[in-house]
Amino acid sequence: MFGSTVLEVAIGLTFCYGTLALVVSTLQEALAAAFSLRANMLCAAIKRMLDDPRCEALAQSLYDHPLVNPHGSTANRRPLSVRLARPGPSYIEPAYFAIALLDSLRSNPAIPLQAAIEALPDEQVKRVLLALYRQSSGDLQRFQDGIAGWFNSAMERLSGVYKRRQLLISFLLALLLTILLNVDSIHLFQTLWQNPALAARIKAAPTALDAEALRQLWVLPIGWSSFPPHLDSAFALQVAGWLITAGTTLFGAPFWFDLLQRAVQLRGTGAKPQPAPAPAPVRENVPAS
Repeated sequence: MFGSTVLEVAIGLTFCYGTLALVVSTLQEALAAAFSLRANMLCAAIKRMLDDPRCEALAQSLYDHPLVNPHGSTANRRPLSVRLARPGPSYIEPAYFAIALLDSLRSNPAIPLQAAIEALPDEQVKRVLLALYRQSSGDLQRFQDGIAGWFNSAMERLSGVYKRRQLLISFLLALLLTILLNVDSIHLFQTLWQNPALAARIKAAPTALDAEALRQLWVLPIGWSSFPPHLDSAFALQVAGWLITAGTTLFGAPFWFDLLQRAVQLRGTGAKPQPAPAPAPVRENVPAS
């Protein structure tokens, strides 16, 4: 039946794309944790904000503050990258950043705050902090809120940069897995269209990347039958199928598994039964008077 064939093909494709996206996101999180990507990007952004590329002045004093980095150590004054035995924080509360920066600026209580700001070597940082200080009219709470807003604005830009970088990493990981497993969307579609029963074993979206999810994945027509491939027109079509598959992972596993759950539920409901014809009215024979 045409409708059931389309549904089985959709279930097979969405299950494959969702499982691959789940594998990619798992690998991506593992890489981010192993290389401390979030912490390193945050540290680099703060060094740019405070114009302290070697993290030896204001940025170092900020990272030494216990509100910002509880695991930091002030006993050794070497650069931050050498001092920290553990990765730096991957997130800093804006209010804590403002308090730590104020404490760093007021390291010498004998020097007024405005004078401490004017003594900063970097003109851009000094200009920003002086503008926030003058706008606060000397109110420390308003000045602290202004610094927190400045930090929030910088973190929003950093978040955009991080997301774009993670999308690129996600696509490259997906493309690598797609080639290794030979997940060709064009071949997958053609095979499922000709034999939709291959997707009949998929009963629901997996809740985690477990053995059952991988077992159902290998039911689908993926993998290498011969290697290396021949460089011909069929290989060009195969490369196009790889790119399509890698591109689908950018939607994320929750998108595909939600779509899969809806498709499985639709398959379970089946076709809507036709309404039964209404019974003909019964006419009673009334004897004529």
